[in-house]
Amino acid sequence: MRSRVIRTTEGGGFTLVEILVVLTLIALVSGIAIAGSNQLPSARLNRSATMTASAIKVAYTRSTATSRDLRLVMDLDIQKIWLEESDAPMLVASGAKAVAGGAEAVTEAERAAVVAGEQIIKGPPIPKPRFHPIDVYGFGEAEAGHGGKSLQRGIRFRSVQISHDDSAHKSGRAYLYFWRGGRTEQASIQLHVGDSMEEDRTLTLLVSPLTGKVRIKGGAIELVLPVDDEHASDRQDPGF
Repeated sequence: MRSRVIRTTEGGGFTLVEILVVLTLIALVSGIAIAGSNQLPSARLNRSATMTASAIKVAYTRSTATSRDLRLVMDLDIQKIWLEESDAPMLVASGAKAVAGGAEAVTEAERAAVVAGEQIIKGPPIPKPRFHPIDVYGFGEAEAGHGGKSLQRGIRFRSVQISHDDSAHKSGRAYLYFWRGGRTEQASIQLHVGDSMEEDRTLTLLVSPLTGKVRIKGGAIELVLPVDDEHASDRQDPGF
């Protein structure tokens, strides 16, 4: 059985099979392009969220295993993350007022004596710990444009809100700390596709402060800090 031939004005021709093959290829390429324009960014968004969650898990596990304080650095300008480790314990000032009795100092000598006494009670100043990048599972130094882990192409940090900050980060660097003994901070890390503010193109990583567990949720979810309550336990897990 012969293939039907369609003649052109110049005398050439294409078989019906050839035309069907060309139309099939055009439909296939068009379908891949249309599907890719929607699905590929979503896949890159999911991979970026998974990578960030993995970095949090690595930091939590390492701080527990090595008894060292760590932090996850998130650079919202270059869209990179990396891990840093401290060379000394990171202590938090209690904020308690110095204990002093008697009347308020009046003379300069009395004031100097009070200051000297408070200094003796407080002891020498505690040096602030220094953090240095560590190369573990590829989450190494990101300075000078090398090392660390980059978010997938076209994926950006939308907002990073951590419990120790007064407001969410939109630019610069954000730090999520991990303390020896198994403790981190409550955090909300939002990733999105490009400059899109659409909810279906945003994922939020919610970090539990006690277990280091990360839950990935669709949409932009703000961090809800616990209300100060002197009767509430500071070991209470918000359930992320």
